[in-house]
Amino acid sequence: MAKRVTGPEIEKLIQLLARVPGLGPRSARRAALHMIKKKDQLLGPLAGAMSEAFDNVRECQTCGNIDTSSPCAICSDPRREQATLIVVEDVADLWALERAEVMNVRYHVLGGTLSPLDGIGPDDLSIAALVDRVEKENIAELVIAVNATVEGQTTAHYITDQLAGMDVKITRLAHGVPVGGELDYLDEGTLTAAMRSRTSL
Repeated sequence: MAKRVTGPEIEKLIQLLARVPGLGPRSARRAALHMIKKKDQLLGPLAGAMSEAFDNVRECQTCGNIDTSSPCAICSDPRREQATLIVVEDVADLWALERAEVMNVRYHVLGGTLSPLDGIGPDDLSIAALVDRVEKENIAELVIAVNATVEGQTTAHYITDQLAGMDVKITRLAHGVPVGGELDYLDEGTLTAAMRSRTSL
């Protein structure tokens, strides 16, 4: 049996940090030790920020984004293009698109993708709410920005079927060669998608 070298409070901190994506037990120990060493400059402010986040962060009832208000800052911003909606799987995808400043539009977070093998069906995602928004908010274009996986493509096709007959243009992200990518390093699936999505020069 391994000896315990720290108190239960520190062990609990390490165990909780180890649950964070990207941090395993070893990384969690290093992070915990760093925070403890910088107790006044890091651990205290972090504990305060986490407490504030726990009390104030909520899910936007309109789009599914995470913010301190509902509707969130994006949905409440009148400067955004109101007729275009980008559909994403997760809040992380929404944040990535916002960082890239691709389009100044609004979003809809599905909360995942359809995956029958994992027991995730249409009722487990916010697809019905999306259809409702397209109808009520006069959406002219719906950009489906889901991952290029089997589940992502299945979800995109399902959404397209649900919107059949509605006066909305449905587009999706282009798939293929990334900017700065070299053909020799790309997998066959990416090359196939790039060839199918080729454009005129």
